[in-house]
This record gives sequence, C-alpha cells and structure tokens, in this order.
Amino acid sequence: MVWFIIGLVLLAVVAAPKVLESRRTPMTPKRRQKAPGAFAELSQGITHCQWIGPVRGPVAVLIHGLSTPSTVWTDVAQVLGDTGYRVLVYDLYGRGFSDAPKGKQDAAFFLQQLNDVLEHEGLAEDLTLVGYSMGGTIATAFAAQQPHRMKRLILLATCGVETRESDFSAFCRTKPIIGDWLHGLFAGARMRRALLADPAGQAAPAVLASQLSELNRQGFLPAVLSSRRNILEVTQEKEHRAISRDGIPVIAIWGEQDAVIPLAAVGTFAQWNRTAHQEVVPGAGHAVPYSHGEELSVFLRTMLREQR
Repeated sequence: MVWFIIGLVLLAVVAAPKVLESRRTPMTPKRRQKAPGAFAELSQGITHCQWIGPVRGPVAVLIHGLSTPSTVWTDVAQVLGDTGYRVLVYDLYGRGFSDAPKGKQDAAFFLQQLNDVLEHEGLAEDLTLVGYSMGGTIATAFAAQQPHRMKRLILLATCGVETRESDFSAFCRTKPIIGDWLHGLFAGARMRRALLADPAGQAAPAVLASQLSELNRQGFLPAVLSSRRNILEVTQEKEHRAISRDGIPVIAIWGEQDAVIPLAAVGTFAQWNRTAHQEVVPGAGHAVPYSHGEELSVFLRTMLREQR
C-alpha cells in the first residue's frame, strides 16, 4: 500500500506540468473575435495579422520577440506610420492570437511563417523588416537568405549577438527532460513575477496585460522553451557579415541598461557590420520598444531621414 501511494505521488508530480498546461485556455474562434486585424490560414497554422498606418507607401513588417505579442509594437508602428510606412504586424506561432503548432521552433520554422505571411499579403520585395529581441534574429535570418527582397533592416535589442539568460532558463534549455518538467511547472510563475516587478510594464499597461494574458493560454510556455532551445541559442555572426557585404542598410538600437542584451553587443555588432547605424537609448532596458517610445521615435525619425 505504501509503495502504491508513493507511486501515485510520483505520477502526480511527473504529470503536474501537463495538468497545468491542460488547464490553460486554448486559442478559440471566440477568443479571436476580440482581435484587431485579420487571420491568415498558412501552411503551419492560423496567423493573426494587422495593417497599421496609411494604405499606400513603403512596407515595414514588424516581428516581435520571445514573449511579447504584436501589441508590443504600438509606439513603433505609430512612428513608422507617421513617416509614411504601411506597417504590418503579426503574432508569431504560440503567441498572441496565432495558433501554437507543435514542433521545433528554429529559424526555419519562423522563416516559413514569415514567408507565408509575405506571400499571403502579396509582399515580394523592397521590404523593411523591423525585429525586436528574438524577432531581430528572425529578421536577420531572412535578410541574409533573401537580400534581394530587402530595403532596410531595423533591429531593436536584437538577439543573436550577445545574450544573457538566467540560470533557470539555461538549465531548462540545456536539459531536455528535467528542463521540460521544471519549465512547465515554474516558468509561468517566474515570468509573471518578473513582469509585475518591471517598471516598464507599469508604464505600458496594455502591453503588460497582453503579456500576462499569454501566460494563461495553451501552447505559450512550450513555444517559449522551444524557441530558447532552437533559435535563441544561435549566434548570427555569419548572417550579419553577409548582410553587410550585400549592402543592406541596417539600423540597430540598444538599451543602455538592458539585462538581456548586454551593451557589449554594440561593439560585437560593429565588428560584424561596420556600416550599420547604431544608437543606444539612455536608461532603457530590454523593453525599449514600449518603455522609451519618445526617445525611440526621435532616433528612428532621424535615422530614416538620413537613409532616404
């Protein structure tokens, strides 16, 4: 009897992350009714897209980060729209209102989604890609693979250069079985505490609300872990050097106090692409797209005018 009870306890412990995940809210048509924009049925699943700004003009496609859905782009989209861009934002798989297909979330996975989005929207070339954090990794991979389609690359606190991660995240990323269990059990609570403690979230309540909502949807935490393992561990020196050789104009903006992307990334990036225009936003952390919208607006307006 004792061993039976012990067995039940062990089974409950092992199953706990899956039970927690099953209790989270799935993405349903009813939930999608609240979303602005439209939905595209693509090769890997349904993707939420939204056009912002004027109906004519050069196109800018904005790609968000690991745990921030497309709501993170409100300030940046406004700036680009004011300068004449047609702005397209979309939710990466496992985030926002998009599907959460199972599978390895590596560069090929996200590039397939981006290519599908571009095809669906009839966008062939002369593209400005804007990537934040992990979105910068995706935008960089696309630019290196398809330079003929690029007009400009804008990177905000991009990954793929220099990145820091917590001991917890590193352990979960590098230990497939126990890491999955720990991530499923504790990552949500850890992320919630971090979000609520971050002053940047308090200054942008709509973004904070969307990030907290992510923690309650099915597929989000597995997507985060898969992305950490399969795309965020990649260093993109080869891609950035290729982009430099191809002469694609690059704007890179960093946060002075970013705890995720250290300021050393500025020097490393300069070695890989000496023609890139770089700026550091004073006092900004990793939340630079929504915590320092005014400063970012000044930088982007100035740099875009210089690159016309």
